[in-house]
Amino acid sequence: MATFFRPLLPSNSYKSRTSSSPFVSVPRFSIPSSSSSSLQFRSLVSDSRRKFNGNIRRVAVIVSAAEIAEPLTVHVTGAGGRTGQIVYKKLKGRSDQFVARGLVRTKESKEKIGGGEDDEVFIGDIRDPSSIAPAVQGIDALVILTSAVPQMKPGFDPTKGGRPEFYFDEGAYPEQVDWIGQKNQIDAAKDAGVKQIVLVGSMGGTNINHPLNSIGNANILVWKRKAEQYLADSGIPYTIIRAGGLQDKEGGIRE
Repeated sequence: MATFFRPLLPSNSYKSRTSSSPFVSVPRFSIPSSSSSSLQFRSLVSDSRRKFNGNIRRVAVIVSAAEIAEPLTVHVTGAGGRTGQIVYKKLKGRSDQFVARGLVRTKESKEKIGGGEDDEVFIGDIRDPSSIAPAVQGIDALVILTSAVPQMKPGFDPTKGGRPEFYFDEGAYPEQVDWIGQKNQIDAAKDAGVKQIVLVGSMGGTNINHPLNSIGNANILVWKRKAEQYLADSGIPYTIIRAGGLQDKEGGIRE
């Protein structure tokens, strides 16, 4: 296993080690060799001496470096969301290891994460396969962070007790986003030859009676679980993260 936000090197040059990184670990995959990423280094060690046939002689040592892996191109869908922004910016901050791409729904979201005219941030709709295909061409890994988002119905007053009611916008129900949208992403990634998919889902996907399924009567966990199974059956190396909850707070504090 290799930590996802560290370089994933070819197996002949990878050394396993314990990492203190808080990020998820994913299966390591090999990167095809490329002549452009193969460098030759020569070092003349004039002070090195070797005893040969009883004589001390000066030798020149030629050091040929192992192939150096190029940065991995990683595409984050849902890059305009709360978790997506964090992942995208983490990748951008490690440009020596990763080439970060992102997919957002609107121009405003693109600007929010710092996407410029020449930046690799795409605007698209995961419900439309034709808008996904160009974004995943030439990438090594795909991180799926898209999800349907429930809206609270207006008029709820917490001082009066009771529970708020939720709904989903038309066309943005879990079936359309968490199932069809994620299926479209997996299909596009498979067609593009992507080597690894990381899917961030949710706990409770095997429990039909989980309370989250009652939000907006939309069975959100059912559709998330359906997408997870589709990924597992796709034949693409994958990692599924079933988060128990995500908070906008510093990590390592809540018990």
